[in-house]
Amino acid sequence: MVPSEMDGPPGRVRSEGEERPKATLQGVMRALRVLELLAERPMRATDAAEALQMSWATLHRTLSQLESAEFITRDNAGVFRMGRRTWLLGSTYLVGHPLLELAIPLFREAAEETPSGVYQLAERSGNLVVTLYARDAMSGETITRTTYGHHFPMHCGSKGLVLLAHLPPAEIDEYLAGPLARLTPETDTDPASIRAKLDVIRQQGYSRTVGDVQSFTGSLSAPVHNSVGEVVACVCLVMARTEFDDGPAEATALQSVQRVARTISLGTGWQPMHWATYENGRRS
Repeated sequence: MVPSEMDGPPGRVRSEGEERPKATLQGVMRALRVLELLAERPMRATDAAEALQMSWATLHRTLSQLESAEFITRDNAGVFRMGRRTWLLGSTYLVGHPLLELAIPLFREAAEETPSGVYQLAERSGNLVVTLYARDAMSGETITRTTYGHHFPMHCGSKGLVLLAHLPPAEIDEYLAGPLARLTPETDTDPASIRAKLDVIRQQGYSRTVGDVQSFTGSLSAPVHNSVGEVVACVCLVMARTEFDDGPAEATALQSVQRVARTISLGTGWQPMHWATYENGRRS
């Protein structure tokens, strides 16, 4: 037999039953694709096969392995969702997270000053916005889909738009060239319109949307910077739609969001005057 590039270095004999490295890597990547898909929404195997453009035999083998290892679980209706072992791995990401340690006391203080709503700390993961932490405001009012496990595309909601606005131009182009989901009738899915909004967000330093994630809510978001000036997260306040009237209460809420985001940024070592001078010099 002529050795192939997958068999390893010349002279090395692959033992019986040993998997080829490339095949093993393909299997890992396939499993990760399945997990990412189910993280977006639970679904049946047939829907997953269609979404992933994967053969039924291959998908069935991958699902069986993931279910056996408790990375996913299946209910009586045949719907697969994330399992406890995946949650165990994912939850360790928050342990010692530097932004989270800065945010928690600030969110607690801000929530006591805000009559209603939910404060969130969010990051980007691929084309989605991931909520790392959520804190209800003083009223204790619960707003659906604002806690862990509810992630949305970047063009939906103020937190997604504020993160999208600060991506490199090439990444913005790539995102807007892809499919843009419509979550409500008010979700903007027009690339030109979204680009115009991103320009405004960069200029004013925050994002505001109403009714584009859930018809009865709106939100305000401000960027969080790291020590070298990059936008790495955002602070978001989700409130009932009725709170968005351009009045004093909304203005106070925006000030709170911007203050918390700025304080977290300063805690990372961000120096706003330094980076403002750098950016101005680069544009001139």
